[in-house]
Amino acid sequence: MPDHARHGLESVAAIHDRAREAVGRHHRVIEHATTQIGQPRALYLLTAFAFLWMLWNGVGARFGLPIIDPPPFSALQCAVSLAALLLTTMVLTTQNRHARVSEARSRLDLQVSLLAEARMAKLIALVEELRRDLPNVPNRIDPVANEMKEPVDPTKLVEAIEKTIDNEHSRTTGP
Repeated sequence: MPDHARHGLESVAAIHDRAREAVGRHHRVIEHATTQIGQPRALYLLTAFAFLWMLWNGVGARFGLPIIDPPPFSALQCAVSLAALLLTTMVLTTQNRHARVSEARSRLDLQVSLLAEARMAKLIALVEELRRDLPNVPNRIDPVANEMKEPVDPTKLVEAIEKTIDNEHSRTTGP
């Protein structure tokens, strides 16, 4: 693998390592729990627990078992509601952190894209200059190359994108 490609991969790996190291202990615990609960076995275990709870408390008295939560199983309903609240909070916490990481990655992508665009504009300008300086190449004006050798202004690009989105939105929603 070429050195520049290896350096690029190492840089991306370092970014991921720093993001992973920046995660606090509480976030790691919550994300681990969210990952475990998001597995099919958790669904099977929770379903089996609820079924056994209802079976024990619904027909257990016939077999002499102590009844903890008689039908309509208000304790089970309370536990399920609390579990739903906790799970929702855990998922939102995980999603918020992932959204922050994704936003940072998007900003980095934009910066790299703008840098690449500026470099391409410079390369086009250099090629055009070289073409003009070579005696055996006919000198001609290329309006597209002249336009492309100017780097794009990110502010104007954002304004154009927003205007396009607004126009599209007004066209689809009507006046």
